[in-house]
Amino acid sequence: MRVFENIVIDYPADHVFRIRVNRPEKLNAIDYNVREDIYTALKENCHRPEVRVLVFGGVDGNLSAGGDLPSMENLSRKEAHDRLAHIHRLVREVLRLNIPIVTCVNGVAAGAAVGLALLGEYIIGEKGSRVLVPFLNLGLVPDWGMTLTLPARVGLPTARRIMMESQTLDSDAASKIGFFDELVEKGEAEARAVERAVKLARMPKAALGRLKLSLQVSGLDSYLDQELVDQVECLTGPEFAEGFSSFMEKRRANFTKIS
Repeated sequence: MRVFENIVIDYPADHVFRIRVNRPEKLNAIDYNVREDIYTALKENCHRPEVRVLVFGGVDGNLSAGGDLPSMENLSRKEAHDRLAHIHRLVREVLRLNIPIVTCVNGVAAGAAVGLALLGEYIIGEKGSRVLVPFLNLGLVPDWGMTLTLPARVGLPTARRIMMESQTLDSDAASKIGFFDELVEKGEAEARAVERAVKLARMPKAALGRLKLSLQVSGLDSYLDQELVDQVECLTGPEFAEGFSSFMEKRRANFTKIS
């Protein structure tokens, strides 16, 4: 089995393939190399007949701190476009999978990691974890298809508040609104995600795959084209420059000074 630099892959149970982001020094932040490794691992493994369920997670007690912010600074329009296109290549690959996906959320799950989790069917949360949707605080719009997938999971009014207020949800709040399908004790989420995957692996694969695809959020694939346009404008505009500076300087962003 191939060894990757930025992810760990394994088979924790029969018919269950698992991918965990492996950048603990960056709280498993997702950059180009992480996305590329995940994409390659999916292409090489998830279309094999023996693989019936996919599990996403992260090493060292965190799912992921989200997109790697320093890699987004001072992008040209072409670089911003290429970044979103690279994200969307991965999103579309995940959407094409005809096997169910279970995501383990422990520690921190922010931004891109939330978007990735929302592309799957089951999200197992752990007490003490936090779910962050910080895009507007940074002068960005949510990406990874989140403006469609988050409302589909928790309802439009709740999703609107979370995104517009850049909310941080503790584990109890995330469970209460239905972001988590199940909330388990601290330290138990990884094992529980695998248990859920094992149950799904026993289901009829072809029928389950058809059901999964029929339940997919309507219009998500075509929506990504508009998301790309929106995020390129934001990434290359003054609001993200202020949002990034404020994040690095640990201060509140002052967007009102931007005309």
